Amino acid sequence: MTHYADMTTAELEVLHEQLEAEYADYCAKELSLNMARGKPSPEQLELSAPMLDVLNSTSDLLAADGTDCRNYGVLTGIPEARELVGEMLGCPADQVILASNASLNVMFDTIARAMNEGVLGSTPWGQLDKVKFLCPVPGYDRHFTICEHFGIEMINIKLNDDGPDMDEVERLVESDAAIKGIWCVPKYSNPSGQTYSDEVVRRFAALKPAAEDFRIFWDNAYCVHHLSADPAEQDQLLDILTACEEAGNPDIVYEFCSTSKVTFPGAGIAAIASSPANIAALTASMNAQTIGADKLNQLRHVRFLKDGAGVAEHMAKHAEMLAPRFKIVADTLEADLTPVGVGSWTNPRGGYFITFTGPAGS
Repeated sequence: MTHYADMTTAELEVLHEQLEAEYADYCAKELSLNMARGKPSPEQLELSAPMLDVLNSTSDLLAADGTDCRNYGVLTGIPEARELVGEMLGCPADQVILASNASLNVMFDTIARAMNEGVLGSTPWGQLDKVKFLCPVPGYDRHFTICEHFGIEMINIKLNDDGPDMDEVERLVESDAAIKGIWCVPKYSNPSGQTYSDEVVRRFAALKPAAEDFRIFWDNAYCVHHLSADPAEQDQLLDILTACEEAGNPDIVYEFCSTSKVTFPGAGIAAIASSPANIAALTASMNAQTIGADKLNQLRHVRFLKDGAGVAEHMAKHAEMLAPRFKIVADTLEADLTPVGVGSWTNPRGGYFITFTGPAGS
């Protein structure tokens, strides 16, 4: 095959007509393909169907501490569910708050709380003339939508193979007090699949922000979402909470996760993890907002997944389904596009995304 770059205009015009005809043939098949990004297949959802049978009217519905999960109470979540999420994130259970069914909701609430109440006694962001966020790109569109909703100015940051351009992050964060946060998807990043290196995580932890209320919004959405059950074929991410503690910066980060792509999207358990000081402040504020999230759902998840080992076993079943599909995409791109010199793409070891980059102007 000839590289497209080496073809004449006339040759490209002929090729264009051929490819348009092929495209028309595909359209004529009237395929109905759901191309929504990051949406688990029906086969994946079936993996968690038995969880719906874990609790019924005859079940013991008491949590480990004796809490009746049918009733009010336990603002931060039942202890065994906090333990489960702590194992997923690699942090102590008492640094985890379980809240709602989706991490996006928790992230929105955290921004809204900072806008309305401030962060650990600082001036509420909503009272400031300007609030800015750093946004590594490519990134998660819904993070940016939250910023747009609250009128937060977004500053693009280049995303390298090992994470954001930390020279630029440090320069901006340490010189501009209007910068209050940065969005991060640190493992199998959405949508390009990178995992942040240990050095990048440590540089985040060691930031010296000009704003005392600056926070890293660490959306660890794919913390257990490997494409292989073999640890040697999985990316490893340094624990940000430990790194921040060791750097003397324990309060600088909010970490988020959920079981949305572990069990049922939109019907999972979501969490925020942070320092003891941040957890105390968040809990005090949430006390006015809610009496607690769905404890029956928390109990259902724990009895189905059991513990960290159970999560890994369950995620290995997802990997069995997803890895062949990722391979089909990668093999097809390699076979069809490498010979003609068109584009580049990522080959992540986990998550839900492959990013394809086309030629300039295409």
